Amino acid sequence: MMMKDILDALGLNPLYLAAGGAGGLLRALSSRRHSLRERVVSPFCGALAAGYLTATGVHLLRSLSVPLPDDPLAAFGAIGFLIGVSAMWISDAVMVAVLRRLGWNG
Repeated sequence: MMMKDILDALGLNPLYLAAGGAGGLLRALSSRRHSLRERVVSPFCGALAAGYLTATGVHLLRSLSVPLPDDPLAAFGAIGFLIGVSAMWISDAVMVAVLRRLGWNG
């Protein structure tokens, strides 16, 4: 089984993974206040978040009439990169919401 087959089975596009991973890497390298663990995990988190959220993000922006590049690859790459940069923040916010919903005050 080839890597592309595995990614297809998981519903992941390599372009989105690369864009999100690059965004996560930028986040990891650009801030001194994050721990080593966050810096190591950030590119992986960015890649996975972008892999699953990029198409939805582009669809949402188009439905809101946000101007996007005419080239679909550029639009998807840019949105994937932005999701990758903010993926750790997104995951923190989701976890806080889930924990609050479950009644955990930590």
